[in-house]
Amino acid sequence: MKNTLKQPALWLTLASAVALTACGKPAESPQQVSPVSANAATELVDTEFNPKLAEYIKTLSDDKFQGRAPATKGEELTVAYIEDNFRRIGLKGIDGDSYKQPVSLVQIDPKQVSAMTLTGGGEQLPTSLAYRDDMIAWTTQVVEAVEVLESEMVFVGYGIVAPEYNWNDYEGLDVKGKTVVMFVNDPGYATQNPELFNGNAMTYYGRWTYKFEEAARQGAAMALIIHETAPASYGWGVVAHGSPIKFDLIKENKNMDRAKVEGWVTADTAAKLFANIDSDIETLRAQALSGDFKPVPLNVKASVSVNNNLRELNSSNVVGYIEGSKYPDEYVLYMAHWDHLGMDFSNPTNKVFNGAQDNASGTGAVIALAEYFAQQPQPERSIVFVLVTAEERGLLGSAWYAENPVFPLEKTVAAINMDVMNVYGPMKDMVVVGLGNTDLEEILVKHTEKQGRYAVKEPNPEAGIAYRSDHFSLSKKGVPILYAKGGNDHYQHGAEWGAAKRAEYNTCCYHKVEDEWDDNWDLRGAQQDLFLYYRVGNELANSRQWPNWYQGNEFRAIRDASAATRQ
Repeated sequence: MKNTLKQPALWLTLASAVALTACGKPAESPQQVSPVSANAATELVDTEFNPKLAEYIKTLSDDKFQGRAPATKGEELTVAYIEDNFRRIGLKGIDGDSYKQPVSLVQIDPKQVSAMTLTGGGEQLPTSLAYRDDMIAWTTQVVEAVEVLESEMVFVGYGIVAPEYNWNDYEGLDVKGKTVVMFVNDPGYATQNPELFNGNAMTYYGRWTYKFEEAARQGAAMALIIHETAPASYGWGVVAHGSPIKFDLIKENKNMDRAKVEGWVTADTAAKLFANIDSDIETLRAQALSGDFKPVPLNVKASVSVNNNLRELNSSNVVGYIEGSKYPDEYVLYMAHWDHLGMDFSNPTNKVFNGAQDNASGTGAVIALAEYFAQQPQPERSIVFVLVTAEERGLLGSAWYAENPVFPLEKTVAAINMDVMNVYGPMKDMVVVGLGNTDLEEILVKHTEKQGRYAVKEPNPEAGIAYRSDHFSLSKKGVPILYAKGGNDHYQHGAEWGAAKRAEYNTCCYHKVEDEWDDNWDLRGAQQDLFLYYRVGNELANSRQWPNWYQGNEFRAIRDASAATRQ
């Protein structure tokens, strides 16, 4: 029996900068701010952090860096540029004079995926599901071919095992060799109940990556997620009609601990599967949310095969640090990803994915922060600057660091991530992605107020942005993280203007060759944010604070366990 209501989360008050409801949770609207924040000074402060920031961004997004794809000439030039700057700044290397952490990657290209055949069902059930139209399938096992044959299909609700919420969709079920079918997102989103998981805001358990990981832990042969646009936050085209090529880390076990096949099915396909047992999506959704859900056999068997081309790649994270004066074996970590999408050789006019905002801006910001810290008095704790590879391939560089940390994660005080800096000028608001997760927010809010600004949550927490950038790799290991960036409320032009600028970038430029350096950018906003990142890290580096996740968070137990090994 599972308890569908979570224990009341201990959302600590974030000074007076974020409006709170009577229940102690951040306000639902990012426009809702406290009286103190609403009357924030309009005078500009902290807009001259490091005048070289523009130079760093412009250089890294130049055509000669070829879009900074891993394992290319573009990587070679990018890594050399970062290393040269780290060396000039005076950061310590991690292997003599080298700042490179080798990362082993594999490219998995599914050259042939069969239709998925269904056997044993009723007459109304199709006998074959078409690749890309009805389903999408792949394997993360590093093998040339996999095949799932006559695998019993079973509906497992949301496919979640969450001890802190007393929730186990696999309770009493042996799925070894079976195909599990599950909903995307989590029960909180489905009900909009703020006391169920995290309400509208997605938890880690709602991410498709988690669902595949859990299915593998349960021994499933194949794991299929039902696609629905709203809870997924993207359409079927994003799932099925992009590049099928996957990238992963090279592990000793070649990912043989993962399910043989992972994938998605359309909602229409799921409806037909459920009709086979005289049910439907909404009935089974209600059962999955009932609190006493039991997995449901679908009375059909599935078969599919995948043939791959494999290519091993060598890449590098870049890591430098400033050694602490009193506690050199305790670490405050700044991170960003240096990679982007490389070249589009089919484009006759513009072949380079320059990635100026995503993420030459974050890479340049880390270099600027390192330079600024190097000019200050030596911190008591060590400050680490990590620029990771292959974020665009699935957060792989940060995942490699998390699995092979240069510095012990139990001794890592916190991590601050920078992905797409503000290039539109000074903003009154600071958006905290995943607001309500860690007490790092309290430090950020304190310094945000001192700038005459206010902190807010991201406007669409249901999309799970907190799980889609490199900090997430460290979150899964229990390291408290901060992912915050300048918002939309422009000092001069207001919030609508700022929101329009963000929307324009998403439409015209995000992951397109048009993401290029613009001489008209106003980097004063990025400079403001850099001051905040610096002050949060500097406070941590010169204190005995050990931030943690709030009670009830899915990563709290991992951090608590690591604290015991900190001696």
